[in-house]
Amino acid sequence: MNEFRPPTTFEQKVYDALHLIPKGKVTTYRALGEYISCRSAQAIGQALRRNPMASGAPCHRVVKTDRTIGGFSGQSDGEPVMRKKRLLESEGISFQEDGTIPEEQCYFFDD
Repeated sequence: MNEFRPPTTFEQKVYDALHLIPKGKVTTYRALGEYISCRSAQAIGQALRRNPMASGAPCHRVVKTDRTIGGFSGQSDGEPVMRKKRLLESEGISFQEDGTIPEEQCYFFDD
């Protein structure tokens, strides 16, 4: 059983930044990391995986640097990733034939 633990200072910075990403936009692990001065996309991914406020912090709006969907809920494929795609589509995100998200739907924190 997973016991609740409060987010670390780093994790809270990640979650706070998520609230800046407008509905209908995504950002990348790299852009999010640059915004909060973190050079590790893996650290960002781990913070998102541990997100205790999943319904309140839009972690589904973070995608890989190549603008493909990436993982979700600690999984790199399967139903969690399909759920992430459905969430993004419900917010107006579209996917090109190659599976990438158009650059104009990306948010880079300096917009």
